[in-house]
Amino acid sequence: MRGGNMRGLNLMALWRGLAGAEGGKGDRIVPPTGFTAQLTLFSAGAMAFLAVFALALALATGRLADRWSQELAGSVTVRVSAPVAEQEAEVQSALSILQTTPGAGQPRLLPQDELAQLLEPWFGPDMPVDALPVPALIDLPVTGDDFDAEGLRLRLEAEAPGAVLDDHTEWRRPLVSAAQRLRVLGIVSLVLIAAASAAMITLAAKAALAANLQVIRVLRLIGARDLTIATAFVRRFTRRAAVGSVIGTLAGMGGIALLPDASAAGGFLTGLGFQGWDWLMPLTIPLVAAGVGFLATRWAALKMLEAVR
Repeated sequence: MRGGNMRGLNLMALWRGLAGAEGGKGDRIVPPTGFTAQLTLFSAGAMAFLAVFALALALATGRLADRWSQELAGSVTVRVSAPVAEQEAEVQSALSILQTTPGAGQPRLLPQDELAQLLEPWFGPDMPVDALPVPALIDLPVTGDDFDAEGLRLRLEAEAPGAVLDDHTEWRRPLVSAAQRLRVLGIVSLVLIAAASAAMITLAAKAALAANLQVIRVLRLIGARDLTIATAFVRRFTRRAAVGSVIGTLAGMGGIALLPDASAAGGFLTGLGFQGWDWLMPLTIPLVAAGVGFLATRWAALKMLEAVR
């Protein structure tokens, strides 16, 4: 039978059929309406909508990990604990050491009102902080690459035994690790969304092919090539996937744009969005969806036409 040899149906030939006019002759094989069209449009749009948020999650958590790492690495804290009679002397001794530390900025002793704000989430606003044995806290900005935290720690132990250096390592490591894991989760979500889209489009394409088996057999009997038949399905479902993903992507970008700015509330979810050139990245989702639809429908058409003789 002419055109029945599936070995001639390669990717380049199929793409030429998509790009040229040859595939348009067989477009009438696929019904222009029906549940397959609605299923493909809906699944492509829904998956594109979710992909926008997964991409925003991956980008936002990446920025969050970098920001947390930079902010926590940009300063250290010195905690001074000593008996009341020796507290002032220990604080002054620690300040003099910090003022002569290479790579460090001007140290700042936190006043009582700032200490009260730090303790308020645990003790409440009415707790008399002055009556508590709260250690003195000194904030030391790191301004140079020659800052040696371990050397400063040893110097404080020798010259100011009541002063303890905290370089925020215990806080920074789990926070950055959590943000990086969320970024990986966002990337994995994008992969799963693409796989789910391929599965849904494959099912819809197989349903359309099965509904048109008699038409396919008749077309073969009158000499239609398998390339023409397969290209008809591939063209139609690729376009449906592209149109649905464009709608879903625009809806997802609109939803992201409606989220409050990170500066408005300062919470994590308020920073879930795109910044600058990141807004161009969701525009690649329809291209990926069209590619997924093309490959999924091609695979389904090849399998179905190979089985139908």
